[in-house]
Amino acid sequence: MSKGQRPFGGPRGHMGPAMGRPVEKAKDFKGTVKRLVEYMRPQRYKFLAVFILAILSTVFNIVGPKILGKATTKIGEGILARYLRIIQIQIAIKRNMPRQVIENLKRQPVPSIDFEYIGKILIILISLYLISAILSFIMSYIMSTVAQETVFKMRSEVKDKLDRLPLKYFDSRTHGEILSRVTNDMDNIATTLQQSLTQLITSVVTIIGILGMMISISPVMTLIALFTLPSSGMLTAMIAKKSQKYFAEQQKIIGQLNGHVEEMFTGHKIVKAFGREEDSIKTFKEINERLYNVGWKAQFMSGFIMPALNFVNNVGYVLVCVVGGIFVAKRKIEIGDVQAFIQYMRQFTQPIIQTANIANIIQSTVASAERVFEVLDEVEEVKDKEDAVKIKNPKGEVKFEHVKFGYKDDELLMEDINIHVKPGQMVAIVGPTGAGKTTLVNLLMRFYDVKGGRITIDGVDIRDMRREDLRRMFGMVLQDTWLFNGTIRDNIAYGKEGATEEEIIKAAKAAHADHFIRTLPHGYDTVINEEASNISQGQKQLLTIARAFLADPPILILDEATSNVDTRTEALIQKAMANLMKGRTSFVIAHRLSTIKDADLILVMNRGTIIEQGTHKELLAKGGFYAELYNSQFSN
Repeated sequence: MSKGQRPFGGPRGHMGPAMGRPVEKAKDFKGTVKRLVEYMRPQRYKFLAVFILAILSTVFNIVGPKILGKATTKIGEGILARYLRIIQIQIAIKRNMPRQVIENLKRQPVPSIDFEYIGKILIILISLYLISAILSFIMSYIMSTVAQETVFKMRSEVKDKLDRLPLKYFDSRTHGEILSRVTNDMDNIATTLQQSLTQLITSVVTIIGILGMMISISPVMTLIALFTLPSSGMLTAMIAKKSQKYFAEQQKIIGQLNGHVEEMFTGHKIVKAFGREEDSIKTFKEINERLYNVGWKAQFMSGFIMPALNFVNNVGYVLVCVVGGIFVAKRKIEIGDVQAFIQYMRQFTQPIIQTANIANIIQSTVASAERVFEVLDEVEEVKDKEDAVKIKNPKGEVKFEHVKFGYKDDELLMEDINIHVKPGQMVAIVGPTGAGKTTLVNLLMRFYDVKGGRITIDGVDIRDMRREDLRRMFGMVLQDTWLFNGTIRDNIAYGKEGATEEEIIKAAKAAHADHFIRTLPHGYDTVINEEASNISQGQKQLLTIARAFLADPPILILDEATSNVDTRTEALIQKAMANLMKGRTSFVIAHRLSTIKDADLILVMNRGTIIEQGTHKELLAKGGFYAELYNSQFSN
């Protein structure tokens, strides 16, 4: 986890203490929303269906309390009629009315509750809620399809885009940043499309529908209920404003804590070797203490919102109940309407809070979409020519003709580089760190294009070739090994598509890797774990060399290929390399000058310029920069 990255980020909630938390905002909100909507245009009919289903599902839910109120009224009327009959008889007895009148009153049927009517109401209610649930299910199913199809398309486009971006894009950004756009931002968009949009639709429809139902019951009671809303809003805004600065500080300290923990666990051997455990623990405790204090304040202030809102809402319920009771007594409304109104009141606050939270989530999602669109808008590599040349039988003659290059347009690193490498020659590139050795190789493989001049292979300008065809002519063994999670067999076979078992073993033997592979518990079927930590650094290097042997390319690039192996293995690999390089052009980047004595041509680089070139003996005889480098390594 990179410094400053938000840890422990579970799924986004639509309710709860997220209120008051700082929200990432898009730089161009309107433009990004417009582009996102345009992006989802192929799904517009499904969106329309979701919108209609959301409205119908919500409407069926909203009318429920009003219909239930009818049943409550009917029950109330039945109970009231029964009590009135009893009171009539009691009054007749107290007033000493004629016995015949009292008997007639007793003989009359006692009013009862109309259970048949209530049963019909209940059936209607169950049907309504069942239809609402079915519509909601269909809506969720369609929206899930829409969300996943949209994000699938977007993710595929981003992957294709990354494949077309030049190397400088990846050199100028951290892996974590690129990964975050492909994973976290995509998940954020998918979650919002699948959950937040439908919730936003249902919340808005619920607010409008409930408000309409409340007004239909009693405009006066609606005004009383709405009177509590500004109070709730002001209270929420006041608390959220106070809590936001604590959440911002909390995020900042979490970043510091992540950075400290990452550094300490990455370099825990160094920490232990220098006995700095106490300092590490002290720093952790200090940051953790600050996080505790700020986090406590942030959570307390955020958690205070709901009790405060409940208090204001309860005051509103009391007022509504009192006024509703008076209206029932005056027969302005029915008792069931009061019950329905209270239900609507309780349902009214939730969609308002949901809408506020979803507005924050949508802001964050638009920011995520903007970051994804930034990737899609990046300048791509110059496209290969349609009439690209393909060298069928490459000989390996390489020329740099007046090459100019700089990572920035206004700053040239290389000027007027001229090299002529004949087929089958071994070319060594030496020089101090930052001299431009790796840059030369990057230009050769066209990871970067030259700013001036040209590079040719067998007389063909590499810009006239397809990058894929060009790179197939090269085999690379780098100082930084790269192995993927899979078997040793698969990692070696990566060098050649459709490689046979015999070819894999032959390549392993040539790289002197066969012996150590067979000593492993599962031999060639041994699975290399994700970080390749179950084999040594030197063994990793041997496998990458075996991969290069298997590829059998016409041109080789070796970047300090033997730096991670012991002296004896290095001597064996040097012999194997000599066999591999026979008849092939090879470029060897070396720091240990003893390994390149037999090179046909040595290029001495410094500050992006080739300051010397020649054989080992010729350069030593000159007594120049190369001689100084060589003698400094063997002065003792």
